[in-house]
Amino acid sequence: MIERDLEGWTLAFDLDGTLVETHQDLVGTLNRMLVIEGLPAVPMEGARELIGGGARALLEHGFTLAGAPLERARDPQLFEAFIADYIEHIADHSAPFEGVVETLETLSARGATLVVVTNKRSDLSELLLGRIDLTRHFAAIVGPDRVSARKPSGAHLIEAIISVGGDPTRAIMIGDAAPDAGTAQDANIPCILCSFGYTPIPVEDLDPDVIVDAFDDIEEAIDMIVVDHYVARAMAGG
Repeated sequence: MIERDLEGWTLAFDLDGTLVETHQDLVGTLNRMLVIEGLPAVPMEGARELIGGGARALLEHGFTLAGAPLERARDPQLFEAFIADYIEHIADHSAPFEGVVETLETLSARGATLVVVTNKRSDLSELLLGRIDLTRHFAAIVGPDRVSARKPSGAHLIEAIISVGGDPTRAIMIGDAAPDAGTAQDANIPCILCSFGYTPIPVEDLDPDVIVDAFDDIEEAIDMIVVDHYVARAMAGG
């Protein structure tokens, strides 16, 4: 039997680039929008690091590469067309990173509460996670529309933790990019960053508590942070 030694801990996971490899579907939608506009498609890997910036950043990236006016990239109708296309193709290629399902199952069995904290809209996040059968692992999926401020504000993370009955003093943020590191630092919550995600800034420059190179390493990183927490509390006489 697995010991429930993470009871009372809340683990907050970013979505794109942390739990799920989504860049093919997002860039696929971008390229369909560009073709409709008479512009050249962008290389699939070239836009990978911009995924964390959202649909608007992707559109602007595509228009910039094509030398096209950014005013059209910022058109609300084009944005809505992007979202409609993405919904249709949201899980054509997107899939959990290797080790995600097994790690989430183990962390849940050890008593941790898991929550998704993402800047992706909640409805899109729920649709994606449902399509790839990850919803069942999480107590809640908290996009920016369900909190008072989006990452990198610490409010996003703290409010998400509280929404699932968690204690921010016993929580960890797991992500892949600057918004995740920023929200953790703003909330004074430990942070684990994945080096395999979507970030234009090297993860080592974002000052996380731990960096992992594979999702399989996240459980060990969590254990390190939890041990440090209890050692610090013992030294403080708590």
